[in-house]
Amino acid sequence: MTTSSTPSASSAPFVSPRRAWARVASLLPGRADLDQARRDPRRDLLAGLTVAIVALPLALGFGVSSGLGAAAGLATAVVAGALAAVFGGSNLQVSGPTGAMTVVLVPIVGKYGPTGVLTVGLMAGVMLVGLAVLRAGKYMRYVPAPVVEGFTLGIACVIGLQQLPNALGVPKPEGDRVLVVTWRAVEAFANSPNWTAVALAAAVAVAMLLGARWRPTVPFSILAVIAATVVAQLAHLDAAKPIGDLPAGLPAPSLAFLDLGSLGSLLAPAIAVAALAALESLLSASVADGMTVGQQHDPDRELLGQGLANIAAPLFGGVPATGAIARTAVNVRTGAGSRLAALTHAALLAGIVFAAAPLVSRIPLAALAGVLLATAIRMVEVGSLRAMARATRSDALILVLTAVATLALDLVYAVIIGLVVAGALALRAVAKQARLDQVPLDHGDHSAEEHALLTEHIVAYRIDGPLFFAAAHRFLLELTEVADVRVVILRMSRVSTMDATGALVLKDAVEKLRRRGIRVLASGIRTGQRQVLDSVGALDLLRNEGGEYETTPEAIRAARDHLESSGVLAAVPVRSGTETSEKAAR
Repeated sequence: MTTSSTPSASSAPFVSPRRAWARVASLLPGRADLDQARRDPRRDLLAGLTVAIVALPLALGFGVSSGLGAAAGLATAVVAGALAAVFGGSNLQVSGPTGAMTVVLVPIVGKYGPTGVLTVGLMAGVMLVGLAVLRAGKYMRYVPAPVVEGFTLGIACVIGLQQLPNALGVPKPEGDRVLVVTWRAVEAFANSPNWTAVALAAAVAVAMLLGARWRPTVPFSILAVIAATVVAQLAHLDAAKPIGDLPAGLPAPSLAFLDLGSLGSLLAPAIAVAALAALESLLSASVADGMTVGQQHDPDRELLGQGLANIAAPLFGGVPATGAIARTAVNVRTGAGSRLAALTHAALLAGIVFAAAPLVSRIPLAALAGVLLATAIRMVEVGSLRAMARATRSDALILVLTAVATLALDLVYAVIIGLVVAGALALRAVAKQARLDQVPLDHGDHSAEEHALLTEHIVAYRIDGPLFFAAAHRFLLELTEVADVRVVILRMSRVSTMDATGALVLKDAVEKLRRRGIRVLASGIRTGQRQVLDSVGALDLLRNEGGEYETTPEAIRAARDHLESSGVLAAVPVRSGTETSEKAAR
């Protein structure tokens, strides 16, 4: 008895420590990253400066919107931005707090408080590292474009609505549903209008939107925020509530926020945060690749970078982070060529935290609300939405459902709904490709009279496309409605795929036809389909009566022989004695 060296099935899933380490090591930064950073450091430093100027008001605004405060947004931009730049899979990606993540975090803050958010971020970071080691990055590319466009539209609406309390100058009402909070904020403003806050928010938003059209390379966001802050200070506008005190530096790393007893209840929110971080980061990296020539991100390494960033950010009081599409686009447009640009952006923001915290603390909340309102408006790509809506009804339906679900429910449910609907519609479209067509019998060596008689008793069907659960029952209905014939030939060489449901339905159809006295023959069964047919007993059912043939002509000859042996073709007229003797011999 020989002993096989092949690992057993039970041991196959386990990976040796050496192989596991090699997998992890392949995701870590290498010398190539350092060499690329040395190619044009001046250009990268300039790009990093520009991105930092754009990122500052966004980091402050998203920190405030998340419920943890402006300091949390800055800590996230510094810590997560630096780690994701070093360990991420894209040379051009810029990471930090984002509007999409804020949408998910607001209900978590309302239910579990700030410590819940920090714990969720840490758990999500561990999950992302696990996904990177499992090489799961490639699966993110299967998210349909209408789902991406739909939740982007929904996120833009949610971000805009979240800013209304600060833009209207009213305290943020209680609640975690954005529509409810928005309505309460409007009611509070109607009772006690704050036109100063409205004017500051509107001025900043208009300056950003018009400035982007006039001079796209100029960072109008920071200029507008500085102008609004100066006006509020000089005019002593008490109605323009400022951010408030900021710490002069990052806090010492700590795990004091971690509550081991709450880990179970925070698992679902952590999965949602990890899924969003993976999806948005890989989408942002893909956008960066599309804006350049020769750049290609590593999705698994990007997951590792985002995972490490989200593990570290909560230790410094930061919120969960993702790749930021807007900041990444600015980075690319300003000429960044390596990770040095994103790293510079994080370093400059750290300098601002240490050196300019008192000045930053005077920025009016209404001005930050204006920045985020303009950002929400710019997130909506009207051309892309119009193209997606005009593509097919299915694409338009998926887009609208995802956007509405994002607004009415939350982002994770919205993505799940979008994926489920997209999958169902895709299956429906694929199922429609499966056809059961009656095809004429080949004349072969038959006379015209014999062929006419054959067609009265033999019918041939060609199965085209996939025979799987979504199309199988329609196939059964069509096949069992065959008229009163003696033999049915199934030409199966064009069946593209078959699952167990398809095989069972085929078996059921053959049995129903046999009970009606109709013999079923099959031709052209492909190798990949034999295992499925054999597993449900359909192959044996065909073989028992000699009903499986390599080619269709062989099946037709077998059907003719069956009809002759049963006496159906005994009266076929012949043209010569030779044909008569040949038929008698058979």
